[in-house]
Amino acid sequence: MKQVILVTGSSRGIGAATALLASRRGYVVCINYLANAQAAEQLRAQIVGEGGTAIAVQADVGVEADVLRLFATIDEQLGPLTALVNNVGVLEQQGKLVDMSAERLQRVFTTNILSYFLCSREAIKRMATSRGGAGGGIVNVGSGASKHGAGSVYVDYAASKGAIDVMTLGLSKEVGPDGIRVNCVRPGIIYTDIHASGGDAHRVDKLAATVPLQRGGQPEEIAETILWLLGPQSSYVSGALLDAGGAR
Repeated sequence: MKQVILVTGSSRGIGAATALLASRRGYVVCINYLANAQAAEQLRAQIVGEGGTAIAVQADVGVEADVLRLFATIDEQLGPLTALVNNVGVLEQQGKLVDMSAERLQRVFTTNILSYFLCSREAIKRMATSRGGAGGGIVNVGSGASKHGAGSVYVDYAASKGAIDVMTLGLSKEVGPDGIRVNCVRPGIIYTDIHASGGDAHRVDKLAATVPLQRGGQPEEIAETILWLLGPQSSYVSGALLDAGGAR
């Protein structure tokens, strides 16, 4: 059976590494991006150049109409979805809650929570055995921030990732009978450009000494974890919150 995967927010960072590795593992890939069409096209071209199959689809996955269009495009161009990686995420400037606007909170929660629910809903419609699907897997990309709260830095981001922890636990029970496994990987400090959007581009280097492994992680290491959670090697794993943070 053809394995079709959607990775949200996959024009850069962990998402791009996951899309590329998934292709190398035999998946047909949908790259999703919000604004960076050039990066998405470069990744698509790389996958195709390596002999894989991929499409790149622009969609704001925090907007329901865009999500419906995204999944309809996958249905038409790639076929039935078998795997979803909810990876998209935003991080605002570091600060305290007392200084956060409602608009900021709305942006963070819409992208980091609502998009996961909308995309999971559409994936379940296609994967659930009770609806004629063949089952499948969902991996949510959470964060180690959900464990420590990120107070005085970005408590809103940490809270959004805490919501994803709970979503993973509940949804795994809800859709397990339909042949769908739902898991969450919680990266620690990883070398991606999300830290720059939080106003601290060198955050990983600053915190590396606090990690028992004495280094930050690479996007490819998280991609390996995600693909393991989707693969047959983890066939009896569901509802797991898997920390990938160098034991931090």
